[in-house]
Amino acid sequence: MLAAAGLTLSSGVVHAAPEEVQVYMDELNAKGQFGLDLHINDALHGDGAPDYPGGEASLHRWRLTPEFSLGLGHGLELGAYLPLATLSPGGSARADGVKARLKWLAPHQDTGFYAGLNYEIGYSSHRLDQNPWNNEVKLIGGWRDERWQLGVNGNVDFALSGPNPGPATLEIATKAAYKVTKSTAIGIESYNGLGPLHAIGQLADAEHSSYLVVDTSLGKWDLNAGIGKGYGANKDSLVVKFILSVPIDSR
Repeated sequence: MLAAAGLTLSSGVVHAAPEEVQVYMDELNAKGQFGLDLHINDALHGDGAPDYPGGEASLHRWRLTPEFSLGLGHGLELGAYLPLATLSPGGSARADGVKARLKWLAPHQDTGFYAGLNYEIGYSSHRLDQNPWNNEVKLIGGWRDERWQLGVNGNVDFALSGPNPGPATLEIATKAAYKVTKSTAIGIESYNGLGPLHAIGQLADAEHSSYLVVDTSLGKWDLNAGIGKGYGANKDSLVVKFILSVPIDSR
């Protein structure tokens, strides 16, 4: 299972280089099927100043996050990010949190429209977020045929605890990809913050980024790779990201 790209764990401050840069589409594990995706990203260029006292800047800090998943049947899939790991510019590897998710997709065909919902809750260390507990509600929609893959997510993020929770915010993440071969697609992903829910439209004060991506198969392994440009309030001006799907289920 592999989809490319996106979410941000937002609260009252800017959050750059999240552990997962992915637009959720219609991929879903079958009942009893296990999955493992490795999320890897790094900010190659940007502002090296931390967002708050005690925070760690994302510049040159690798995020290395295993995501385990299990199909529950009836359109449901359970996921766990264990751990939210980082590799600092100095080479120190750390476990900086955990996160869980529950994804649901409505019944749909292999081609045509699809829709669903994802809920996530997670804990992050103070180095990554001054609000330790955050959650997100993600609306999933899209359409695909034999060549085109289109997806859109509406991400509502808000903090559950911490000194600076701020209002709930909305991000729209989109993906358009075209299959150039049976196993390879090239596309564009875009992640655009729209500001707090009570004042939608504050685009200049929100984070934005766009990625050129490729999705391909390497035998039984799937790979999503992309390079992105951040703008607006995004402190990371150049980011690389990878999602590697590891075949751990024998079926």
